[in-house]
Amino acid sequence: MARRYDSSTTTFSPEGRLHQVEYAIEAINNAGTCVGILAKDGIVMASEKRVTSGLLAPSKAGSTSFLIHGSESRTSSEKTYKLCQHAACNVAGLTADANILIDQARLKAGRYEYQYCEEIPIEQLVEHVCNYKQAYTQYGGLRPFGVAFLFAGYDQHNGFQLYQSDPSGNYSGWKATVIGANNQAGKSLLKNEYGSSSAEEKEGEMKVEGVAEEIAMPDINEALRLAVKVLNKTMDATATSPEKMELFCMTLKDGACVHKIMSKEETQKVIDEVEAESSAAGDS
Repeated sequence: MARRYDSSTTTFSPEGRLHQVEYAIEAINNAGTCVGILAKDGIVMASEKRVTSGLLAPSKAGSTSFLIHGSESRTSSEKTYKLCQHAACNVAGLTADANILIDQARLKAGRYEYQYCEEIPIEQLVEHVCNYKQAYTQYGGLRPFGVAFLFAGYDQHNGFQLYQSDPSGNYSGWKATVIGANNQAGKSLLKNEYGSSSAEEKEGEMKVEGVAEEIAMPDINEALRLAVKVLNKTMDATATSPEKMELFCMTLKDGACVHKIMSKEETQKVIDEVEAESSAAGDS
């Protein structure tokens, strides 16, 4: 019976489902994995790079300024995009669809700053993009955007924030999450590992009965290692290398957000630390 209702985004099936939206979400589950982790002193986003050909030239039009090797330079990334000075996003799904929504986010952030002379709150920016996506599930002749986002940002009201959104227009805040291929396996690892090393440092402290235990956030270095662990679990590749993943971190320096894409040497150093940690755990 589903076949009678899966050609339109505006028609509910008898089970109350919008099949085209579900198909768009399923397409994202086959895309490259993206990991987002909220840390005490910033946000880490890691993504799987699927290189189709070594002859492929990077895009010039989509290049933005990131910190690489300690200095700011313009570079192009197929997974990480700078929206404004205090916000960035990771993309899983159709990059062409993502470009439309990224332009909408940049336009909204620029107009807000021009109108109010201050940076737009992160959740307000995310809500604007998601409202735009939701409209494409409600009107005839349109199809949902086949892309999911991880939004990372900082504002003076709520500090660092991490949000996830899907083609339906839903969004939610997270301390750590995964989108793309094998996301359930990645989320299981995050559930067990996130805050575990920080919690061990506080072991022995008195626990108040009846009070929910708060998850201790990792620092940026711990979050980077955890992100690599998640990608190791979700990627199909047997050997991990800097060519197969991209690490991004957002930190605060002198009151301003710093966007940094890790170089191949820095990424390799994190990978080596994770492998040394795994071998040490295996020996013990």
